[in-house]
Amino acid sequence: MEKAKIFSDITERLDTLSQFPKVKDSSSISELMQEHGISRRDFMKWAAGMTAMLSLPSAFTPLMAKAAELTDRLPVIWLHMAECTGCSESLLRTDAPTIDSLIFDHISLEYHETIMAAAGWQAEANLENAIEKYKGKYILMVEGGIPAGSSEFYLTVGPHGKRGAEHAKDAAANAAAIFAIGTCSSFGGVQAANPNPTNAKPLSKITNKPVINVPGCPPSEKNIVGNVLHYILFGTLPALDAYNRPKWAYGIRIHDLCERRGRFDAGEFVQQFGDEGAKKGYCLYKVGCKGPYTFNNCSRERFNQHTSWPIQAGHGCIGCSEPDFWDTMGTFEEPLADKLYSSISADSTADKIGIALLTVTAVGIAAHAAIGAVKKDK
Repeated sequence: MEKAKIFSDITERLDTLSQFPKVKDSSSISELMQEHGISRRDFMKWAAGMTAMLSLPSAFTPLMAKAAELTDRLPVIWLHMAECTGCSESLLRTDAPTIDSLIFDHISLEYHETIMAAAGWQAEANLENAIEKYKGKYILMVEGGIPAGSSEFYLTVGPHGKRGAEHAKDAAANAAAIFAIGTCSSFGGVQAANPNPTNAKPLSKITNKPVINVPGCPPSEKNIVGNVLHYILFGTLPALDAYNRPKWAYGIRIHDLCERRGRFDAGEFVQQFGDEGAKKGYCLYKVGCKGPYTFNNCSRERFNQHTSWPIQAGHGCIGCSEPDFWDTMGTFEEPLADKLYSSISADSTADKIGIALLTVTAVGIAAHAAIGAVKKDK
């Protein structure tokens, strides 16, 4: 009964949204797919995958497809703060257009410094006009950490010389939903790493409005587009963990679905890069993999059109979707060892495990690795 009610509510919401005028006059998603050689069958397979990724019943697949087709009713403002633009690159750089990137092209992207033609006064006017025109209706996406307090001047943007923090506050004030894209915007990232000379802060520390964190360095394009589709479907924020990350994307550990998990359980570990174990695809825990302490869906969704990800390529996870990972997860090519006990608080995020059990878990992982090494030596 509850499932039927949710299905009915989403259907009604999408029907209402379909009556809204397009924000911009452009081709439809169906036409874009056809132009790029993507069949309706491929589109529906993608919709089924997105439905499963959001932990929705398979019967919701047609609704997911319709939500994707209605993304042109949704204005988006994307701000760049102190960052490398890697999160935008994750979505935009591909050797062939993916359905995710086409949907992002289809969205009414009112402001995005990396891909817009405007500059200077015109760019500033575009941003101000978009905020005013779509007040209370637009989605705000912010990429990058934000220098704050007396250090705001380290990020000065545009011809008016406004500080990045001012831009973020002004845009957030009238947004319908706010997403911090990437670890820098979600948690401060490398800009906020010790000693944090610019006093960089995450977006959630700059505004008092709810912020959904989509961390990763960079996050996958599916995690970015998936949040937009969730908002279209439900008109509300997704279920979040203790770090305001969507549980559908960050509810499990890298370790839980890792393709090398069987090697870990068998006590088969790479001892150093390039050794025989590395050639055989052994577990990378002993050369620094932080997969057991990192919550993300990289091991399931992967990158580069689902072709690969760091562990498949032979390097351990560095924990980039965790708070303060630059300070707590290093050295990246060495096990956490004694630092385990102070750096895996994220384990309590999805599973609500007590700190005592966390300690036992950490000890168990270290012991497992040691026992596995003894077995191998024998």
